[in-house]
Amino acid sequence: MEQWLRKTFKITEWLPDYSSRKFGGDLTAGLTTGVMFIPQGMAYAVIAGVPPIYGLYAGVIPLLIYPLLGTSKNLSIGPVAIDMLIVAAGVSLLAEPNTDRYITLTILLTMMAGGLQLLMGSMRLGSVLNIFSRPVIAGFTLAAPLIIAFSQVNNLFGVELAQTQYIFVIFEELLWEFDYIHWQTFTWGIIAIVVMAIVRYVKPIFPISVVILGVSIILSWVLGAGQLGISLVGEIPTGLPEFSVPAINFNNMRELLPTALTLALVQFMSVASLGQTFAKRHNYIIDANHELVAIGASNFLGSLFKSIPVSGSFSRSAASEQANVQTPLANIITSVVIIATLLFLTPIFYFLPMPILAAIIIVSALNLIDIGEFKFLYKTKRSEGLIAVFTAACTLLIGIQEGILLGVVASMIHMLYKYSRPNVAELGIIPGTRLFKNLDRNPEAKSINGLMILRVDASFSFVNADFFRDYIIEKSRERNKSTRYVIIDGSTINTLDTTAIEQIKTMVGTLKNWDIELYIAGLKGPIRDVVSKSGLREFMGENHFYRDPHEAVSHILELIDEEDQSSRLSDYKDVTG
Repeated sequence: MEQWLRKTFKITEWLPDYSSRKFGGDLTAGLTTGVMFIPQGMAYAVIAGVPPIYGLYAGVIPLLIYPLLGTSKNLSIGPVAIDMLIVAAGVSLLAEPNTDRYITLTILLTMMAGGLQLLMGSMRLGSVLNIFSRPVIAGFTLAAPLIIAFSQVNNLFGVELAQTQYIFVIFEELLWEFDYIHWQTFTWGIIAIVVMAIVRYVKPIFPISVVILGVSIILSWVLGAGQLGISLVGEIPTGLPEFSVPAINFNNMRELLPTALTLALVQFMSVASLGQTFAKRHNYIIDANHELVAIGASNFLGSLFKSIPVSGSFSRSAASEQANVQTPLANIITSVVIIATLLFLTPIFYFLPMPILAAIIIVSALNLIDIGEFKFLYKTKRSEGLIAVFTAACTLLIGIQEGILLGVVASMIHMLYKYSRPNVAELGIIPGTRLFKNLDRNPEAKSINGLMILRVDASFSFVNADFFRDYIIEKSRERNKSTRYVIIDGSTINTLDTTAIEQIKTMVGTLKNWDIELYIAGLKGPIRDVVSKSGLREFMGENHFYRDPHEAVSHILELIDEEDQSSRLSDYKDVTG
């Protein structure tokens, strides 16, 4: 039991060595992220389509749970803009935002996502479920901030617009409603956006969003913004969230399942990638499976106290790092700040203008766009850059979940295509050695007359078996008069399935018709086992398998010498030294 507790609750690894010095760093980091959390939590709740108070509720239980289970010292937990966009896209199909039914479904979605993450973590699927490739994430994180920004156009301009994830629909409706724009509302919002954009380059010590929040509340109260027609946040309940089990309706759960699965996977990718980034920077190790469990427990137990979904926040984690965070205890200190806010400060937010929240959301969202990532992908590997563009376009034009799914499908098709047409290198001997290298990449490599030595740079399976068979046959046909022996360097083959074995047999038969012998060299132990069990070794003959290309070449040249009364083996030994 004790061993299970130590293995499950990672707090036991760092708490015994905790010191006042570490507490000083955690206190500074916790207070910093706590102050940032207040405007961000409220703003992100608005993105999700629930009242701002639920963003603060997400800063209570989840932030107390994660430090008990999490393995990242730097991660700051809480609502994240992109997660909230996924929530809004899924739940808005079933209910009207800000209604009781919508809130109930959002809390149920939080529980489902957490349950799925706990299940995946307990099954140790952390390293298996990385189905979101870097190009897919890059494409999604370009489109999502634009959708988030446009989702706040109604609050920024003070007009009634449809709640939709489609930018072109929002833009079209705004044009139709242009005569009804509330210009005082727009003035408040645009001034806030300009100030935050300018201050971003100054790198202030104190978070600018917090300053904007405080100043706008004071000005709103003094100037009577509500009487001027500017929409206010209004009354926010005081007190901590009460324990309540989300209303479990299996029909609702069935409808929410695709959104819950998408959210669970996207959150895991966020937590895992952020955690790995900080772990490498500070020289420690995180456990991906345990991170799934930690974030899953935070979401599942948080839903029992009205929390919306939480995961790792990049902006708050970066601020926490700058504030010299030492351990996950900083999340508990952040939670204390949120609890104090819920108990004593919520009446202050009554006068918070909605265009200010919209401005904070828009600036935060647009800051997520990373054009440099696109340039890197396109420069490094053009195909991956195109996948990122495709994912972004699908997300913007078709929908969030559809865009992610199509991006994943495109990434998998690209991977399958790449493996179905692997690189096959023709090898030559490096003089003075027994090494065989790619003739195209090594000018000093020399081909051996009458022999063709090929290396397939991929696993040999049903995905590429036809291609590899056809490649070798075609290459042999081109050199039919000069090639008498083909050697496959199998040192790079990691898997060999029954389809590939069948194609090898086909190759052997075809090449024999042209008086060409096929040899295989350098197979790894597990692959040799498959060759023996399948009968391929018996089919080709024991003397057609060798430990490395050098041994195969030596045997073949010996056969040629016996047949032609030549001294090619001796010449080869002179070349290899």
